[in-house]
Amino acid sequence: MRIVSLLPSATEIVADLGMDDLLVGRSAECDWPPQVCALPVVTAARVDTEQLRSAEIDAAVRAALLEGRSLYAIDEQVLAELEPDLIITQDLCRVCAVSSDEVAQLRTVAAEVVSLDPHTIGEVEASVRLLADRLDTCRAGTCERGAGVVASMRRTIVAAMDAVAGRPVRRVFVAEWLDPPFAAGHWVPEMVDLAGGEDVLGMAGRPSYATTWDAVAGERPELIVVAPCGFDRVRAEAEAAGIELPAPSVCVDANAYFSRPAPRIADGVAQLAEILHGVRAVRRPRPAPAG
Repeated sequence: MRIVSLLPSATEIVADLGMDDLLVGRSAECDWPPQVCALPVVTAARVDTEQLRSAEIDAAVRAALLEGRSLYAIDEQVLAELEPDLIITQDLCRVCAVSSDEVAQLRTVAAEVVSLDPHTIGEVEASVRLLADRLDTCRAGTCERGAGVVASMRRTIVAAMDAVAGRPVRRVFVAEWLDPPFAAGHWVPEMVDLAGGEDVLGMAGRPSYATTWDAVAGERPELIVVAPCGFDRVRAEAEAAGIELPAPSVCVDANAYFSRPAPRIADGVAQLAEILHGVRAVRRPRPAPAG
């Protein structure tokens, strides 16, 4: 089987399942595990986020969506040359990756398309199981490996929960964007809850949404977790340096541990437990490479 992943979280899941040797193409955002960076790139963002500040990125994205323009360019020729049997993408967020509808419109590619659209941690686990079930047809034992990946996620999360049990709940605001500020949604408020916190404006299982720093200040959070979607910790620190935040803050690698609905969000829960309560929880072991 030949797999093209247009979704960073799917790329991570395929690798955790020990099937990364089946990957033949990726999106420009697929960067984990490191070996996938050598694969051909078939989609890339039309907005050059590396050269823009948060407010400029937000303005460019809003303008594109208002005009009905796709945020991603698909190299249909490269995709066709790769001859994939399976393309993995999503319909959860038009800003995050190519949608299944965009893939369906391609005329030169005939491949099965799987869309992953989790909103909660439980649905992230279901995504792992879905891909494991699908890939078990070409490599026996993948279902069992999928169950092992989910079990490892749960062990890490339970260890974090046990580590913070009985401690006072801390009020925090997770900033999924900075200018304008976005309150966290989907699985992130759930992560905060599991780590012994309360996201004062986050809405579990719902999309993130724009708010104001005045509204954040009105909630009196003890801490702001700076986790801009798609940014690593260094980029988050650089962006936060230019904004007067209404509470003490800590920057995290959202790109790796918070933004992507992949197994590493369990490690994100463990990180939050340490950030909020100063306790260390056992992290997931890194999966063995394919083969």
